[in-house]
Order: sequence, then C-alpha cells, then structure tokens
Amino acid sequence: MQSPAMVVSEWQAAWNAGDAEKLSQLFAEDADFVNVVGLWWHDRDSIREEHHFGFTKIFPGSVIEMGEPRVRELGPDAAVVQSKWSLAGQVSPEGEQAGARDGIFTFVVERRQAGWITVTAHNTDIVPGTQTHVNREGERSTVHYREKRSVSDSSPSQQ
Repeated sequence: MQSPAMVVSEWQAAWNAGDAEKLSQLFAEDADFVNVVGLWWHDRDSIREEHHFGFTKIFPGSVIEMGEPRVRELGPDAAVVQSKWSLAGQVSPEGEQAGARDGIFTFVVERRQAGWITVTAHNTDIVPGTQTHVNREGERSTVHYREKRSVSDSSPSQQ
C-alpha cells in the first residue's frame, strides 16, 4: 500500500470480492487480528483461513462499506488507521438473512520496503444504546448504566 489510509479501501475491496487471499495480503506474515467477538489470530495464514471460512459460511455475498479513514501517525514508519463500517448480507447459522451491522476497525500499519502493511488489527461491533456487557450465569447481555437522555440534550459520548 502506498499510504496508511489505503488499508481501508483495500479491505473494502477484498471483503466485497469475498477474497480471503487478497485480504490476507494486507497483513504482515506475523500479524495479529482480533475479531468482533475476541477471537485472536496470530499470523497471515490464520487470518486468511478464518476469513475464507467467514466468506463461505457467515458472510457469503456480504457487502461492507468502510467510512472515511482517520489516520494518526506514530512517526515516519507507523500509523493507526481507524474507520467505521457498515455490513449487510450476513446469514444466520440456519441460512437466513441477518440484519445489518455497524462497527469500527482499527489497523496498525508499518512502512516497510515494499510499502505499508498491517501488523495488527482489531474489529469492534457498535452496539447502539449500550455502554458495556454484563455476564450472569453463562449469559451475556448489554447494559446501559446512565439515565438515557434525549439526543438534543446530550453529547454522543453520553448516548
């Protein structure tokens, strides 16, 4: 990649093509990837294999739309790139269409001789109207601790 921000458009192109090989080429051989449920993959091969499974069983034909990248340079050879995303086309284990999802991707990229490459990434779902998770007797639920305010009298961080 010629710039850190390109990871966002390249991710979108690889995802929308359902191309796990192309997607994996965005990552260094020893890259780390944490998905939306905390599964942690420790190399390019695992990233490719898990996304191939996802494109086959969970997200066949899905479409992701990546938002404008936010780039924070950490020096001349490293950057953090973040982008909101929206995804449509996931299927349930029974093969039924699932609802659309939104999230935020964080990529840490490093400049190498051949260009920029991802060394670690973390994908997070956005769960509207919640602040955290609570585990009780083997079940997880999302919760909101603050009193909910109307949109007109609160900042985005308080919703």
